[in-house]
Formats: sequence, structure tokens, C-alpha cells
Amino acid sequence: MKKSILALLLVPILSINFSCQAQSTADDLYTYTNPSRDGTGKVYLGREISHVMGFAGKAWLERAEREREEGIAAALKNLPIASKSVIADIGAGSGYYTFRIAPLVPEGKVYAVDIQEDAVAYIKKRSEELGIENVVPIHGTEKSPNLPEGQVDLVIMVDVYHELAYPQEMLSAIYKCLKPNGKILLLEYKGEDPSINIKPLHKMTEKQAKKELNSNGFELVENGKFLPIQHYMIFQKAK
Repeated sequence: MKKSILALLLVPILSINFSCQAQSTADDLYTYTNPSRDGTGKVYLGREISHVMGFAGKAWLERAEREREEGIAAALKNLPIASKSVIADIGAGSGYYTFRIAPLVPEGKVYAVDIQEDAVAYIKKRSEELGIENVVPIHGTEKSPNLPEGQVDLVIMVDVYHELAYPQEMLSAIYKCLKPNGKILLLEYKGEDPSINIKPLHKMTEKQAKKELNSNGFELVENGKFLPIQHYMIFQKAK
């Protein structure tokens, strides 16, 4: 794996502010410490939140070797979706996953959510160039993805969750946006494996992911073992 992977992070995060807004939460959800090299100094449930990779990293997201390094075909093949599914790609960045998922849901749609205006504008322009009509760009905020309440079948966050500035507020908003049987898919570099050449704060362990999602009303229902360097963790609303 190239050194550039160590230096670069991943997709921006997002959220927004309409029908699916997160409710305000007390700031004592978070603690603060001296920031580590790649961290914000803001801590949630024992994990320091990382910095966000800017849209300037678009070329790395679209690198040719990404398919081989991350097993993109397997990730797409195992998505829990159908032709009419409504998907939300939160932290969509350049739309790398968005534009690969859109043809898989020809009767559904893909909300491409990002907090960076450049990313949203790029996805809008790219959708028009490609003639793709079922991609809906959404400009989010740090606390909510601005999605319609109770309408989303699957939220995906590809190497994004660890960058969320307000993970509890975002998860609260996502909970409301999901259908009763809706799911969250987290793709995160495996924090348990020190050989994966990614900065520590841009990886997550299964244990930490479960801790944070469980605390917000979700339970792990699958952790696919088929990707070379990432967890493929699927969560549902806890019963």
C-alpha cells in the first residue's frame, strides 16, 4: 500500500438541517484533551475525533488502485439493497461510492450528503454530465444530514464516521431518517491491525464502533470479513 495512504485521510463528513434535524445535546457528551497530531482534541466515549480530510483530497479518493486496495467490487456486491432502495451516502466526497451505487438502485435514489460546498457542487455537476437522475446532492451540517424522516433504507459512511465532529447528534438524526428496518453501514479501516498503513485516528476497532453505536440505539448485525483492510459493519435499530 502506498505511503500516500498514510498521509491522506478520507472523505468529508456531513449533515444538515431540515426535516431530519438532530436535537440539541448537552456539550458534556464530549471531553477535551490536548490534540494529538491528527486529532481535534475532542473525545467521545474514549475516542479522540480526527480531523476531516478536505475536498482537496479528491484525487486520492478517485485513485486507480483504490479498487484493488479496498476491494470495492466486494463492498458493492454485499450491500443490503434492492432496486427501489433509498440510500444516503454520508460524507460522499467526490461521489466515488455514490456513482457506483446509483445504477444498483434504478428505481430508488442515492442522497449524496457532504458538509463541503465544493463536494456538493462537484457531485451535482458530475451527475448532470453522466446523465444520472437518481442522485440527489445534499449540503449537510456537522449535526444532521438533512434527510427526509423515516425514508432511508441504508446510510453508508465510508471511512467517515471517525471524522464526525458531533457523532451523537449525527446518529440521533440518522436514527430518525431511517425506515424501521433501515440500516447503517460503516466502512472503517481496521483499528485492530497495526500493519494497515493508515493513521491511528483514521481507523476504528469493532469494539469502539459497537460501543458508540450501541450508545445511540443501534446494534451490530453483521461485520463482513471479506474486505482486505476495512471493517464492513452493518447496524440496525436495536430491538
